[in-house]
Amino acid sequence: MSESNQKLEQEFLEYVKKISAFEEALSLVYWDLRTGAPEKGATQRSEVIGTLSGEIFKMKVSEEMAAFIAGLWLEKDGLSDVTRRSLEECKKEYDLNKKIPAAEYEAYTKLVAQAENVWTTARATNDYALFEPYLEKIIASKRQFVEYWGYQENPYDTLLDQYEPGMTVAILDDVFAKLRESILVLRQRVEAAKYQPDPTLLHKRVTKAHQKEFSMRILTKMGFDFEAGRLDDTVHPFATGLNIGDVRITTRYDEDTFKMAVFGIIHEGGHAIYEQNISPKLVGTPLANGASMGIHESQSLFYEIILGSSFAFWQSNYKDFQEITAPAFDDVSVEEFYRAVNISESSLIRIEADTLTYPLHIMIRYELEKAIMNGEIGVADLRDAWNDKYEAYLGVRPESDADGILQDIHWSGGDFGYFPSYALGYMYAAQLFATMSKEIPNVSEILASDDYTVIREWLTKNVHQFGMLKKPLAILQDTTGEGLNPDYLIQLLNDRYDFIYKLNEA
Repeated sequence: MSESNQKLEQEFLEYVKKISAFEEALSLVYWDLRTGAPEKGATQRSEVIGTLSGEIFKMKVSEEMAAFIAGLWLEKDGLSDVTRRSLEECKKEYDLNKKIPAAEYEAYTKLVAQAENVWTTARATNDYALFEPYLEKIIASKRQFVEYWGYQENPYDTLLDQYEPGMTVAILDDVFAKLRESILVLRQRVEAAKYQPDPTLLHKRVTKAHQKEFSMRILTKMGFDFEAGRLDDTVHPFATGLNIGDVRITTRYDEDTFKMAVFGIIHEGGHAIYEQNISPKLVGTPLANGASMGIHESQSLFYEIILGSSFAFWQSNYKDFQEITAPAFDDVSVEEFYRAVNISESSLIRIEADTLTYPLHIMIRYELEKAIMNGEIGVADLRDAWNDKYEAYLGVRPESDADGILQDIHWSGGDFGYFPSYALGYMYAAQLFATMSKEIPNVSEILASDDYTVIREWLTKNVHQFGMLKKPLAILQDTTGEGLNPDYLIQLLNDRYDFIYKLNEA
């Protein structure tokens, strides 16, 4: 590489470091806004958010960025891995934004801002007709954007790639078909089972203080670094990584439903541990983030579902839980508790779904989004299509729009292509665990112990450290030796629910 290009590479890295600093500041403002910022400051806070967001956008599509891309792209094979992948990510985002005419993009951002407010009202008043015209415009815009961006086989592929690089309709159609059939068969067995766990065993009041005490113990065992993170209260739980030394998680407590906070904290803790263990060499670049939405979700679900929802985990931690919440669960055995915690029931609401039925909620949305982007269904028919699929897959039919097509905020924000990442997270997690179990033969003993360091170190070695340096399917291939395979999740679900519902007992 010439001396001039070496200089250009250094200038590029300084430029993306500046963008990263602005993004960290914006994340901090958002965190503060959602964790108790005074209401009277909301208007000014919105101005600050708008200003920071605008500056970040300008830097990402500036003439300077264009010059960096033009100057380094032909030489990218001679760049370091970090610089090359940073350049690829910057170019991808630059192209996505620049291929849309400025006037159309501005109109779209205004439309989405309006649509989210209208969606809030429509959901509160159970009125899909109020939201429908906005959704129609958003879909029309998205379909036009896809034409600008281009696609190879399916227009929906372009949207999937924005959240899950390398993911396609061809891959998802195949894995979802296998997963759907297996889940539907297992659900029939669960519903017909003679033994049914008793949900009333969990109807105990657990104070916020006791929920937090137990959850903090679990976070510590998981390996969450409290010197590089914190736990706070919020209305809508989330995790945010300002940098690898400052990753914050939040939760919401309900003293009548302890599961929400306890499992929510484990889930967000999984996200946070990922962010805390990204390689320091990626700090200040676009790569200091999760490889994709699906890979990020796989890490939260690994801790929540693979670890936190396993019987081995509760064999180890139930005594602590009983002592902290005493005498509430003194008369409930660990087996009874575990089975009650993992009850599977059909539900209308995605975020309330259990491990077995959750993927079905995602498949419904995937199938509808795919049909929308291929022009196979109109907005006027969406509500009926939604309700029909819920009846077919889950045996329940929404009686209200709020419990049906209006339950998610995603479409009001134009986030088509996002939903599949949730189901991919389940499959990634199960596949990674299968490989971990081969490489760490005593992994079940570790799950039943008080120290999960070996598990965290394995995940850091194979997933966390790479940030976005590796693409999601490369992480899966390099770690497990194969591409996406739903069989591991299918096996995990069958093994787990066989035990919970005593399906193999006479």
